[in-house]
Amino acid sequence: MTPPASPSALREIPRGIWVLGFVSMLMDISSEMIHALLPVYLVTVLGTSALVVGVIEGIAEATASITKVFSGALSDRLGRRKQLAAIGYGLAAVTKPVFPLAPTVGWLVAARFIDRVGKGIRGAPRDALVADIAPPHLRGASFGLRQSLDTLGAFLGPLLAIGLMWWTQDAFQTVFWFAVVPAFLAFGLIVFAVKEPAHPPGHRSVRAPLSRRELARLGGAYWWVVAVGAVFTLARFSEAFLVLRAQEAGLALMWVPAVLVVMNLVYSVAAYPAGALSDRVGRIRLLVAGLVVLVAADLALAFVPGLWGVGVGVVLWGLHMAFTQGLLATLVADTAPADLRGTAFGFFNLVTGVALLAASVVAGLLWDQLGSSATFLAGAGFALVALVGLVALQGRLNSNRRITP
Repeated sequence: MTPPASPSALREIPRGIWVLGFVSMLMDISSEMIHALLPVYLVTVLGTSALVVGVIEGIAEATASITKVFSGALSDRLGRRKQLAAIGYGLAAVTKPVFPLAPTVGWLVAARFIDRVGKGIRGAPRDALVADIAPPHLRGASFGLRQSLDTLGAFLGPLLAIGLMWWTQDAFQTVFWFAVVPAFLAFGLIVFAVKEPAHPPGHRSVRAPLSRRELARLGGAYWWVVAVGAVFTLARFSEAFLVLRAQEAGLALMWVPAVLVVMNLVYSVAAYPAGALSDRVGRIRLLVAGLVVLVAADLALAFVPGLWGVGVGVVLWGLHMAFTQGLLATLVADTAPADLRGTAFGFFNLVTGVALLAASVVAGLLWDQLGSSATFLAGAGFALVALVGLVALQGRLNSNRRITP
């Protein structure tokens, strides 16, 4: 585990970062109440296969990632981030009632698609807004705090789903209706409590963020971050397969959401300390540690039998997420020019989203054809490839004077 972060660093983080963290937390409570149950609902109630689950999850996340390119670039063009982020959260909120009303798989695919469009619209502008607000010496801590609060919601959402599944005697649609409330709370919070920061002196207006000239300004170090992030994502397929692995190991239906509860609890507790530590010791060291932990998680899920193996694998998976996801976002902010941060986050999320689609489809195919062990062993293999990429990335960062490792 990471050592405790400095209390003074936590106090220095601007109010806007805290508010954006709570917005993310509320939306994640809503989303994870649904997503913790959706894979099992698709397989046990609607009779779909693991491959279909993988395709649905991959398409949903890829949709969000593609949208982020255009919303990020638009936020650079307008010079404003908050409005686009608020639109994205609002769209996600108004589509949440579709989940309890959906009678078929087609409706659920449509609901996930529209919900992820909302995520895509808000994602890059929100991340760029965090980078705009955060002081440079607290950038890792700021992204870590937002990620920690976001993941706290991802922990509370499945926990609420467990309680509601017990209370309603496995009434999936009723639980989905409860998930509507925090989504609208998140929308209200970003509209009324987040302020757009003033542009710094000498701010450059970007007329065509997606032009070849502007994209060339992103630089080699940034594109190496994108490449390494893509391989990371191939190793980290959808968490839906952790849920399916727990069900395969014999976990009772009501307790299946506990998989995401445990994973996200570990993720939430460790994300802020990892981000704050990266401000002092460097991003790459912690990314390497995260990959090693991911390999250990995959091996546990592939070879350790029963619920013990699932438990160990899920805990290690959450720790891996804490050591990697916020740090990859921080590296994007480190390497991209301030006036192109929206575009930079958009392209990063596009590439990693396509990788997630590929990873989820491959994971589903391996699961259906060769069993769950093959899925997790493939993830471990991609993680080892990503380790090689980190060596090259370290060289690029060392030669880039804009980086504070």
